[in-house]
Amino acid sequence: MNYVTFPPAALAPHVLDQLRERDDAGAVVHSRVDDEGGAPLRCCLRRSRSGERISLVSYAPLRRWAAETGAEPGAYDEVGPVFIHTDRCTGPDPAAGHPFTETGALRVLRRYTGDGRIAGGTLVPLPDDPDKAQSVTDEALHEAFSDPAVALVHVRAVEYGCFLYEVRRLRR
Repeated sequence: MNYVTFPPAALAPHVLDQLRERDDAGAVVHSRVDDEGGAPLRCCLRRSRSGERISLVSYAPLRRWAAETGAEPGAYDEVGPVFIHTDRCTGPDPAAGHPFTETGALRVLRRYTGDGRIAGGTLVPLPDDPDKAQSVTDEALHEAFSDPAVALVHVRAVEYGCFLYEVRRLRR
């Protein structure tokens, strides 16, 4: 069952191409074979599989969004590590629902206004039932976007604070 009202966004193909050359911290990218699997891939919004070639790159999600929209994130601009496939992949499965909704995990939904300022955050404990985890995530996003000033939400893992994906306000 797909509960997704606010679709998650993977990193755009042109951004991934740039990150595969040089990441947002200016570093040359190195790849490796993922022997174990399980890395959260931001290119296709799924966990890596054993044997896939992946890269860990620095990514500035708010900076990239601000460049597209003209927002000024100021001090909220940050760079953090994300995993991507080393080579192009097929991207996310649109029918998959919200990614990275492991049962029992904690997520933070960080809200931003259209000018790039932080507008708060919400801690979201995901229930043990996978369908309910999808529903809880969608409900939390619905609540975040109930504030008309919110233009963008970053979904992050609590354990490391890692950016997982973004959700943008749907334009009507």
